[in-house]
Amino acid sequence: MLTEREIVSTLEMVKNEHLDVRTVTLGLSLFDCAGDELGTVRRRIAERIRRPAERLVSVCDRIGQKYGIPVVNKRIAVSPIAVVAAAFGAPEMVEIARTLDAAAREVRVDFIGGFSALVEKGIARGDRALIEAIPEALASTERVCASVNVASTRSGINMDAVLRMGEVIKAAAERTRERDGIACTKLCVFANIPEDIPFMAGAYLGVGEADAVINVGVSGPGVVRKAIDRALAEQPGLDLGGLSEIIKKTAYKVTRVGELIGREVAEALGIPFGVVDLSLAPTPQVGDSVGEILQSLGLLAIGVPGSTAALALLNDAVKKGGAFASSRVGGLSGAFVPVSEDVNIAEAARSGILGLEKLEALTSVCSVGLDMVALPGDTPAETLAAIIADEMAIGVINQKAAAARLIPVPGKQAGEQAVFGGLLGQTTIIPVNRGSAENLFVRRGGLIPAPIHSLRN
Repeated sequence: MLTEREIVSTLEMVKNEHLDVRTVTLGLSLFDCAGDELGTVRRRIAERIRRPAERLVSVCDRIGQKYGIPVVNKRIAVSPIAVVAAAFGAPEMVEIARTLDAAAREVRVDFIGGFSALVEKGIARGDRALIEAIPEALASTERVCASVNVASTRSGINMDAVLRMGEVIKAAAERTRERDGIACTKLCVFANIPEDIPFMAGAYLGVGEADAVINVGVSGPGVVRKAIDRALAEQPGLDLGGLSEIIKKTAYKVTRVGELIGREVAEALGIPFGVVDLSLAPTPQVGDSVGEILQSLGLLAIGVPGSTAALALLNDAVKKGGAFASSRVGGLSGAFVPVSEDVNIAEAARSGILGLEKLEALTSVCSVGLDMVALPGDTPAETLAAIIADEMAIGVINQKAAAARLIPVPGKQAGEQAVFGGLLGQTTIIPVNRGSAENLFVRRGGLIPAPIHSLRN
């Protein structure tokens, strides 16, 4: 139980430190919607989403108001559409994406994830059709998010899928040229994708999940930074071990808040509660930044020497605090470094302190990967694939989730601004070292084998 003092401090988090429930995500299985007649499948999908989701937004708003803790986003994640719609080709997959978009609009959620394929070991017919459909599907919808898992620690890296995703990203960016390639902000390429992520763009409902489940994503970079600042004001000589304890205690309280809201939403909807994903997911607001946490720990800016160690400390402490608070911690749970969505990280990229290579190093210890990274529009597909392959290798070798959300901004070069708006923010386009050079490595294709430690059992 929280003490009276802890309750007061939690209320202070809500009032002045940007604490919120970042997302309540309703996971829905669509496997019973499968079929070989497009009209029937689209109707089943729309009905399957409408029934359990029609009260999601109103229930989240009511419970958020009850506790004075806002639920910022309400979302849906569905079964991988590559499996549900495996009987269809790419044009039909696009139509199904439009059905998902219309259903999401009707129930008033901001995003729907699960336009997804799992191809870490091979590409089946439905996977191939969905991947081909991604550029048009994301360009012609507003709420649909896509993810493709191309690697895992047990299977290795499917380099044929990696190269194909480089081509898909280029095509998706070009189809939304007038909006700085915004379709790519709704597409993640993953290694070791969890089945219960509530955060977009990677959210989908895994095949081992129930028919319906409520997963909650709680954030709070501002809360963590303020806790560090208060501790250092009281004890200026506090060492890194002591600061880790402060972060763990703060993560504990934030996780408890998320579970409280999530369980009450689940009970009101008559749906099982799933997990709390305690991820420090920043926003473009000042004071709600992972980069600022690293500054409070003593760094000039994210990207300077010491940044990887500091982020490792932060990620570890967040995970430990969350695990102590709940037996239902899942998803990604840790610290995100999405460049355009964090005003402090975006500024480090603009000033040249943070480059692509240092970002890649940071992803070895954070919870996601190369996230919301804007690149020059003339970056070739094979270079995008090579960047993805590097990130997948980090995930596979370190037995962790890793993702790449890359945006090659059409018609713009390094140093120019890419503007996506809202929570997606804006950022300076980062140069790619020798990005235009030919890359025969990624064109060889095949499977990069799994590491030996994945085969022990």
